[in-house]
Amino acid sequence: MYRSTKTYGNEVGLSCAFRQWRADSHCNKLHGYSLGFRFTFEAVQLDERNWVYDFGDCKWIKSYLQDKFDHKLVVARDDPINEDEFLHTTLSNIADIRYMDNVGCEKFAESVFNHVAPKIEKETKGRVSLFSVECFEHGANSAIYQNPYGSSVI
Repeated sequence: MYRSTKTYGNEVGLSCAFRQWRADSHCNKLHGYSLGFRFTFEAVQLDERNWVYDFGDCKWIKSYLQDKFDHKLVVARDDPINEDEFLHTTLSNIADIRYMDNVGCEKFAESVFNHVAPKIEKETKGRVSLFSVECFEHGANSAIYQNPYGSSVI
């Protein structure tokens, strides 16, 4: 099995604000990070260039990350803030909001994995699969979502 990684580090500038409203800590307040993502691709066989996946073909992934996270306010769909019409309207006027089922590195990694994995497999006709996605806030905190079905490459 071969694996390769593509990383969009914190220096890329995916500046994102969110809050974990269920937290019993300061994490229940709006805060932000320049998020980073690491993708691990895997294949049993390399392509004709001896690559798992052409890094030049990752531009669509970066565009997706920018659309989802760059200068965005990510709000959990069940966040009580959504019930306060005045506050919600105010935030909508000053922020580019993206709604997700849940927030935090673990759920960001899972959401991105679920978007990217099927496209990689389709594009490579099943030769390459996405093994994992890691989302990191900074050098000390990250979370990884790994393919729950194990390897699916042929």
